[in-house]
Amino acid sequence: MEHIVFLTGRLAEPALRRVLGGLASQTGDAPFTWEVREIGLQVAALMTADMIRRRVAAPVVADRIIVPGRCRGDVQALTAHFGVPVERGPEEVKDLPQFFKRAAQPLSLAEYEVAIFAEIVDAPRLSVAAIVARARLLAADGANVIDLGGLPDTAFPHLEDSVRALKAQGFSVSVDSNDTDELLRGGRAGADYLLSLNLDTLWVADEVAATPVLIPRTPQDEASLWAAIEAMQAKGRDFLADAILDPLPFGLLASLVRYHRLRERFAEVPIMVGVGNLTELTEADTSGINAVLLGICAELQAAAILTTQVSAHARRAVREADWARRIMHAAATRQMLPKGMSGALMTVHAKHPFPDTPDEIATTAREVRDPNFRVQVSAEGVHVYNRDGLRTGQDAFALWPQLGLENDAAHAFYMGVELAHAQTAWQLGKRYVQDQPLDWGCAVEAKAVDLDGWCAPGSTMNKKTP
Repeated sequence: MEHIVFLTGRLAEPALRRVLGGLASQTGDAPFTWEVREIGLQVAALMTADMIRRRVAAPVVADRIIVPGRCRGDVQALTAHFGVPVERGPEEVKDLPQFFKRAAQPLSLAEYEVAIFAEIVDAPRLSVAAIVARARLLAADGANVIDLGGLPDTAFPHLEDSVRALKAQGFSVSVDSNDTDELLRGGRAGADYLLSLNLDTLWVADEVAATPVLIPRTPQDEASLWAAIEAMQAKGRDFLADAILDPLPFGLLASLVRYHRLRERFAEVPIMVGVGNLTELTEADTSGINAVLLGICAELQAAAILTTQVSAHARRAVREADWARRIMHAAATRQMLPKGMSGALMTVHAKHPFPDTPDEIATTAREVRDPNFRVQVSAEGVHVYNRDGLRTGQDAFALWPQLGLENDAAHAFYMGVELAHAQTAWQLGKRYVQDQPLDWGCAVEAKAVDLDGWCAPGSTMNKKTP
């Protein structure tokens, strides 16, 4: 059986022992034997590789050494020094059970099946350079095809130049218009796809090589879509079929049934779903909407979606769809629930927001002997403590008078920021970690942190109360 040595600090040691002791009860059998070593510092998050090298004598009799998740420094060098693998564990002790579960069942989200068509809805009003710049941003977020949207009664004289410029930059391009003349122009300029043709406009596909997206004459006219599909199949042409997703409350359920009938009738036909009709036209967080819609696409075995980023609340729709298609593809191919794979779509809440109970926080607080403030969050509110005691509240302004920082502007500013973060985390049900930004999933692109590099102690360790 594997033997693991866990390195920690004095304040975290009791919690670490409790969690490790509970692993056997969760799994039915202890997955490994373990040993905890407190290496002579209070806060485990301040541990560094240099400190470990100085304070932990070699050799270490173990199959593996696990250090705190926020430990700074070169752990690969520690592996060479001790002669056994050294790796970072999770940032929070309470996440160790999930950490070992993931380690035993590694899951890649690199694969997906659904292509993202990202529409630039105001393309006729943008310059060619602006269209290319917008395309780069959309592609960086996960778009596979850049869709040039036409506008009613609006000339698009630079359509051909836009298509050619995008193609020259390596983008796949679709032209989206109700005007058959614009579709012909886009196809002749080298567009890869045309959105959209119905049974009456199939002749356009005979004029250009672009792959058409087929739609019914009206959303309810399924027979016309089926006839268009059969006509293209007879010609041996590639195409996508779109049964038209209607917005709430104007027939969403009926349109989902249409997609289901389309798949039942044509088992192998590549299907497109216009998810933008729901994300744009529903004032709700789009990360959840995209999760559900891409889950439906996975069940439907859809080939593509069409999405937009017009409304301010939908400005991350492409990035969310990219994460959703990967998560739902993994769930579908592995026949498992879309849980425990990634928190990218948990933009507002956290799965386990409050790892510590008020009693556990109070126990830790009683061990503190220095003036530095620690901030933690439980289901009951925000907890602030140092050697002078524990303060608990649900409002940063209510906690502030209890800190005695009126004559320490720098520390007051720091604590104001941390208390604001902590209050927000408590109100929303998000995980709070002192000195760390809140995790907003894919809604906010997190800066990469180089844990192998050296870092000064956190702000709370440098600011002393008077």
